[in-house]
Amino acid sequence: MLRLTEIRLPLNHTEGALTLAILEQLGIPAEELLAYSIARRGYDARKPKSIIAVYTLDVEIKNEAAVLARLANNPHCSATPDTEYHFVAQAPADLASRPVVIGLGPAGLFAALILAQSGFKPIVLERGKAVRERTKDTFALWRQGVLNPESNAQFGEGGAGTFSDGKLHSQIKDPKHHGRKVLTEFVKAGAPPEILYVSKPHIGTFRLVGMVEAMRKTIEALGGEIRFESRVDDFDIQGGQLCGVMLVNGERIATEHVVLAIGHSARDTFQKLYDRGVYIEAKPFSIGLRIEHPQSLIDTCRFGKHAGNPLLGAADYKLVHHCSNGRSVYSFCMCPGGTVVAAASEPGRVVTNGMSQYSRNERNANSGIVVGITPEDYPDGPLAGIAFQRQWEERAFKLGGEDYSAPGQLVGDFLAGRPSTQLGSVIPSYTPGVHLCDLSTALPDYAVAAIREALPAFGKKINGFAMNDAVLTAVETRTSSPIRIKRNEDYQSLNTRGLYPTGEGAGYAGGILSSAVDGIKVAEAVALSMTRTTLQNDATENY
Repeated sequence: MLRLTEIRLPLNHTEGALTLAILEQLGIPAEELLAYSIARRGYDARKPKSIIAVYTLDVEIKNEAAVLARLANNPHCSATPDTEYHFVAQAPADLASRPVVIGLGPAGLFAALILAQSGFKPIVLERGKAVRERTKDTFALWRQGVLNPESNAQFGEGGAGTFSDGKLHSQIKDPKHHGRKVLTEFVKAGAPPEILYVSKPHIGTFRLVGMVEAMRKTIEALGGEIRFESRVDDFDIQGGQLCGVMLVNGERIATEHVVLAIGHSARDTFQKLYDRGVYIEAKPFSIGLRIEHPQSLIDTCRFGKHAGNPLLGAADYKLVHHCSNGRSVYSFCMCPGGTVVAAASEPGRVVTNGMSQYSRNERNANSGIVVGITPEDYPDGPLAGIAFQRQWEERAFKLGGEDYSAPGQLVGDFLAGRPSTQLGSVIPSYTPGVHLCDLSTALPDYAVAAIREALPAFGKKINGFAMNDAVLTAVETRTSSPIRIKRNEDYQSLNTRGLYPTGEGAGYAGGILSSAVDGIKVAEAVALSMTRTTLQNDATENY
């Protein structure tokens, strides 16, 4: 097949326009076109008055080789790449032990899936609950202000990405097309097939729940074992080699291959790894506030007269501003037609995040407006970023009234430096509720100053972004992991053999897709290592 790129058509093009564009680009008569499929569909909205649909197509034609040779100098025509997933190893029949996967977020889920599909029958340990029970616990915080520290928006089957916008796009380099494997498995598990070709695919929480369950059943059907409410409490490390893990109930599981996919909020596990001498270093992350606008405002500003077109859906945005104090402020985890959600995982602390359903039809758009910080801002050791996060989460809890309500302020009041006392036209979506106050003490002074400078600058890019009635809520601290568990070229910890850090918690990904891809890479490394180990053991016994 041939791949054609940059096929540009009017947004309201007819169904036959794609066929005509193919024939024109290839210079062939209609009878030579056998079939085509959409590999990617996006749009160019740089000019809201004339938004263009942009396609990448895979085309089957007669005389393919001749046409490809004739168009050898055409940068928009090439052979369709091989995007099929190829397993790197299969488990030996006499496998001596089983790999352990800690955590069942995107990284752990795909690590376990690849290992199961390769015959290694992984044991998966998840500290939280199965996804439907976890959903009930998460809703208990949102609706009743009751937090379960082991089952919430951070912990449980599906990981933090379950209660998010469900974005499935990333800017990672992916030469082996692992991302395609992720999307294909999602479709098998019940995701809409369009995620395979739209430029900014997303799923949404309710669909993710069913998909995660389906993938769990696949892992189990292949011999994997999944244990919920099984928090790993300690690590048995001897002479730089991981030999096993201990659960909170006292059970020890012997293994020399552990995929560490614990997510960015497993602070107690970070501490335990540090105490056991695993190499950890502090890394940059970001902190800030959530902002909410009417989704209709964002749609109009981004799409103009095309707002509401079903091909476009709800509009998003991506903004960045470099401030005079040297800080950078940017939009993070933008959720079109979504809600701001309570994402705390520890008592006495408030954390905000954003979430959307597949339909993205809620009245507000929201995103994090966050400020980049570095270990220079928290210089007291590798885990100092955790203490920094906790400090501001505890501050948000107090400002919000100490009942898990989020402290909030209107943008106009925030910019003017006065407390908010009543809402305007934008009704915040965060539950259990928003307590209006003054957010000038909800973040470090440099972060408040940076956001105050950035909001009017963003208003010049999106008219109305700094509208007086837009609502800010605090505090966004879990943008990414505050640590990195460094690993070598074999994906193992620098100083602990058999420990394979992966995903957001280890500092190697950000978001569902990149975490899942990283989980696949680590699973491949484990599979190759276990295969080599078995072969070496067999050779020793035979000798």
